[in-house]
Amino acid sequence: MARSYTVATAALALQVPAKWIDNTLSHFAVQGVSQARQGVSRKLSVESLSILSIALALIQDLSVPVGTAIDIAAQLLRSSGRVTLPSGIALEIDIDKTNAMLLERLEHAVEIAPLPHRGRPPQKTTGRLD
Repeated sequence: MARSYTVATAALALQVPAKWIDNTLSHFAVQGVSQARQGVSRKLSVESLSILSIALALIQDLSVPVGTAIDIAAQLLRSSGRVTLPSGIALEIDIDKTNAMLLERLEHAVEIAPLPHRGRPPQKTTGRLD
């Protein structure tokens, strides 16, 4: 079974706020993200984190809109790191190097990421001692 990561771990590894990942995944489909119904935490695969990592580079370095960046990042992963756009511009990325850096950051993030709370919240007490 492939490893999956929480949004908090992904946020640490990608060095973005968890809210950015939640908002992005709410608005755009990213391959490798498992999400069920409301109240169930999303799980992100290494593939989905690779897509988000490449998309972030496109957003930050080239000011590409988020949706377009995610589409291009997915194409880059499918085509082993090289895509030619309809305009003739070719984009190339070293997938192996990108994934190696991502896995290194994930290793660190897993150690320091907060664990999600499980189960019911504790009952509130009134503070009275009768």
